[in-house]
Amino acid sequence: MQQSTEKVAMGNMAHQDIPGNPSTATSSKQKLNDRSNGEPLRVLSESDWEFWKHNGYIVIKKAITKEQAEKTAEFLWEFDEKDPNDKSTWYAPPRAEMKMKELTGTGMVEVYNHQYLWDNRQTQKVYDAFVDVWGTEKLWVTIDRANLNFPQREGENKKGFIHWDYDPETKPQNVQGVLALADQTDENMGGFQCIPWLYRNYDTWKLTQPEDRDHFQPDISDLEDKIVKVKMEAGDLLIFNSTEPHGIRPNKSGDKVRIAQYISMMPAEEDNEALKNWRVNSWKNRVAPEGYAFPGDPRKWEQTRYETAKLSPLGEKLLGLKPW
Repeated sequence: MQQSTEKVAMGNMAHQDIPGNPSTATSSKQKLNDRSNGEPLRVLSESDWEFWKHNGYIVIKKAITKEQAEKTAEFLWEFDEKDPNDKSTWYAPPRAEMKMKELTGTGMVEVYNHQYLWDNRQTQKVYDAFVDVWGTEKLWVTIDRANLNFPQREGENKKGFIHWDYDPETKPQNVQGVLALADQTDENMGGFQCIPWLYRNYDTWKLTQPEDRDHFQPDISDLEDKIVKVKMEAGDLLIFNSTEPHGIRPNKSGDKVRIAQYISMMPAEEDNEALKNWRVNSWKNRVAPEGYAFPGDPRKWEQTRYETAKLSPLGEKLLGLKPW
């Protein structure tokens, strides 16, 4: 049964003016895994763990199959009404205005609850990777969208930007994730970039900044040489700490398209009825998140063209439909 408008709105109120995804809490009451529970790692190796702790991000190779990645990518082209073999279709104007202006032209695809997206979310290896970074099995997955980042046209010179989705001063306990749906081995073709140096040195760096600095978008004029451009192959999953300054780098490849799905997980909040109801309603009725960075699809294709996604037993728990 569709939840009341009041309850659905309640699940979203905390995210009206910040970029963070409203399908989960902004920060977990539970801290990220410190290995004190003695549980063995499921996916990460010990060297992966050390890299994760030092750099604030990690790439899990082959989190989904290449076939899954290709199938999802083909669907995104179709949903966005673009042809991978016809560049004249790539640069149609956006269907909805983006309140978060920095995201304008970055290729966000406003689809959230299609079967293929849920198939990727409920893949065991994807889930196990998030269990490793959180140290708990009881997780909820974000209900998030996808990305087709097209190459800049001749004469364009859009710059990539670095930002936080959460004010790092609040020390958020959260992670975010990106699933590569096509190879991103050419660092000129867009994709994820971050500044691990700033992740490690934030507390001393902030002392050098003006009091009225932007808490969501740092001045990186002196940090350009510290930006890391992360390369990925189709099927790879990148997880990063929410205190990692990050962004989408400009696509200057000329003819290559960066294709990705945003996936993250955080500890389930099964006592938060408003949020749980919102999540179930979003899945059941194919409803997009609302908020600063989520304009949705004005065509309403998810509601009119596609069925409610079928969930596995794991998927039902990751949504909140069934308790852990």
